[in-house]
Amino acid sequence: MNDTVASLFTLFLWLLILAVFLRSLLSWFPISQENEAARLLYRITEPLLEPVRRVLPRTGMIDFSGMVVIILLYVMIEVVRRAAGQ
Repeated sequence: MNDTVASLFTLFLWLLILAVFLRSLLSWFPISQENEAARLLYRITEPLLEPVRRVLPRTGMIDFSGMVVIILLYVMIEVVRRAAGQ
């Protein structure tokens, strides 16, 4: 695997982890739905979080889907690193 491609893909995965983390933090604060940054964050992360929510059992008010997605993205980073020989 080309090192440049692996590095760019790893950077993309880290940015997704950051986006999911920020989305989780935003859920603690009353943010207006009119906020463009919040809407962008929701559009980026919802395709990752929704399938996990459908699979995970309900746990009351706590949503573990963000944590599961972050773990899966980190596993993907490790797979890319090992495939690239880094």
